[in-house]
Amino acid sequence: MSKNVRAFVTVALVTVLLSSTRTLVAQTRAQVDLLIVGGTVVTMDGARRVIEDGALAIRGGRIVAVGTRGEIQNKYSTRLRTSIIDATGRAVIPGLINSHTHIPMTLFRGLADDLDLNEWLTKYIFPAEAKNVTEEFVRAGTQLGLAEMIRGGTTTYADMYYFEDAVADETARAGVRGVLGETIIDFPVPDHKTHAEAMAYAERYVAKWRGHPLITAAVAPHAPYTVSEEHLKAVRVFSDRTGAPILIHVAETRKEVEDLIKAKGARPTEYLARIGFLNERVIAAHTVHVSPEEIALLKRFGVGAVHNPQSNMKLASGVAPVPQMIAEDLALGLGTDGAASNNDLDMWEEMDTAAKLHKVWGHDPRVVTAQQALEMATIRGARALHMEREIGSLEPGKRADVVMVDLDGLHQTPRYSVYSHLVYATKAADVRTVVIEGRLVMLDRRLLTLDESAVKQRARAFRERIARSLDAGLVQTP
Repeated sequence: MSKNVRAFVTVALVTVLLSSTRTLVAQTRAQVDLLIVGGTVVTMDGARRVIEDGALAIRGGRIVAVGTRGEIQNKYSTRLRTSIIDATGRAVIPGLINSHTHIPMTLFRGLADDLDLNEWLTKYIFPAEAKNVTEEFVRAGTQLGLAEMIRGGTTTYADMYYFEDAVADETARAGVRGVLGETIIDFPVPDHKTHAEAMAYAERYVAKWRGHPLITAAVAPHAPYTVSEEHLKAVRVFSDRTGAPILIHVAETRKEVEDLIKAKGARPTEYLARIGFLNERVIAAHTVHVSPEEIALLKRFGVGAVHNPQSNMKLASGVAPVPQMIAEDLALGLGTDGAASNNDLDMWEEMDTAAKLHKVWGHDPRVVTAQQALEMATIRGARALHMEREIGSLEPGKRADVVMVDLDGLHQTPRYSVYSHLVYATKAADVRTVVIEGRLVMLDRRLLTLDESAVKQRARAFRERIARSLDAGLVQTP
């Protein structure tokens, strides 16, 4: 055999061996549904690991593994190349959690601005709701809010409104995770005229969605000043029996606190504790005017609290004692409130505002760090919703809610600290791709579960209806 022939045979044998080895390696790697490779993985796990050139493996809607690109690609593969997302040059973070909002109120965005809460509610919002809120309205507003939140990287939200079964339906269809509360309030509202009707609806609603992978059906008594003691106790009994979370506004304004002291002889959190309302299923929104003793009560009963800095600032409701809450390791989330009082559902703005507001309010630049602000929008927010075992961080076994964020914009260059980058520089428009429960809902800024053009067209049509339904001067026109 000539040298040339021997060389050819040797090369052929090596090629066959290499091919066989690659095939064997591919066969021994575990199959997953989705691989996210490259980028800076900000896990928000217990050690707050940040993995440069990291990767995630996802199967069955959950995270299977988190590690470096090399580690993950050596152990896992997908059947389709389209199931591998290259996140190089991006941050890979847990999906953001908007812990308090009223999503259909996107249709009231800008309806009434520059007012205090009491005037805003009683003279504008309640009348507008009475004349306009229907199931059709709720579905249109929910679709608009869902599209906005997906674009901004929000994967889970807690909601309180009317026709909440319709909110849940639209949320599930869009592939978004929600803790969604049917409102209980002691006066006639668009979907129910009596407390008995509202509780009967809640019964059917909670039963319908029990066990759903995305929807957690909740009950939502509006506030201690709009729901009687008897009805608050009835809600607690309902929650004990069904396991449904409870969403409620607590201590949002100084007036609320003063009125409750006069009526009940106690501050809001003290009153709720006294009547046996508080427990580990309660999620208390705002908690602006709470004393150190009330913070201790919230911690003692395992209540989740939610900070809404922009809404509280806009309505001049006050500034929550967030540094003290963090010092006590309270389960404290971050929320936008509704778009009628914010006026958007942008969690990036809330993080930035939360960090800066408390620095200037407390005259201390060291309080509410960038990392702590991101925690409130991720893992601490998951604790506030009592869902920290399922969401809030990128860890094996948790739900695969993952967001990929560009890091190379002019406003993000250069980069030193990823936490600083994300909280103080990143905008909603920097979010590129969103995965919820292992499913792509936005890819390279293209919504996959909602028709953005149709959503906006429907919302604009409602603007015309709302404007016609209200008294002259109530809606500002160009």
